[in-house]
Amino acid sequence: MKQIIDLGNTGLLPLEIRFLHDPSKDTGYVGSALSSNMIRFFRNSDDTWSHEASVVVISVEPLKVENWILPEMPGLITDFLISLDDRFFYFVNWLHGDIRQYNIEDPKNPVLTGQIWVGGLLQKGSPVKAVREDGTTYQFDVPQIKGKSLRAGPQMIQLSLDGKRLYATNSLFSAWDRQFYPELMDKGSHIIQIDVDTEKGGLSINPDFFVDFGEEPDGPALAHEMRYPGGDCTSDIWI
Repeated sequence: MKQIIDLGNTGLLPLEIRFLHDPSKDTGYVGSALSSNMIRFFRNSDDTWSHEASVVVISVEPLKVENWILPEMPGLITDFLISLDDRFFYFVNWLHGDIRQYNIEDPKNPVLTGQIWVGGLLQKGSPVKAVREDGTTYQFDVPQIKGKSLRAGPQMIQLSLDGKRLYATNSLFSAWDRQFYPELMDKGSHIIQIDVDTEKGGLSINPDFFVDFGEEPDGPALAHEMRYPGGDCTSDIWI
């Protein structure tokens, strides 16, 4: 072991780590699920590695809620990835239910360019509601796809090599699925496609793509990871 980087309380439950694809750029990000922070790390001139301990590049604030197990709900960043051209990164908030796109042409200062709700505990019709500072409550609009309601929250994502199609599943870990989204046990999970504006930024749900694992011959299944056979944005090997 060469070095340990202690992320402290800003980096609780780090699930994913990604480097920029450009080999000349010695920097990357780590997503801390429980803290719901994106943290940048980088190599120093003496070949040691550091992270920005005093500031996180992105912080998803917990939402005040009612009818839930806690008074505040973290976003729970469970996955993120970087486009092959290193212009954008994408991450999901499994509990809040949104997918975000950020421009990272300046890696120190990501800019939000797209956000879309595709599930989560705060979608309309859920017993859980977010609470504003004035005490009023709100929920998020989540559209149906091919007449099917979107279940659970976005969990694992994968991006096409051209950066124009972002795919998302919704199963994290069966024990956690059962606790936070018990309907997945009965109805199974699904894959959806998000169309990406790679010029100006922006996300939109593709209304014609919906893979439903609730209709498998042997019963509902839980979909997690996705891979392209010839390589993808989270791979270092291409055929």
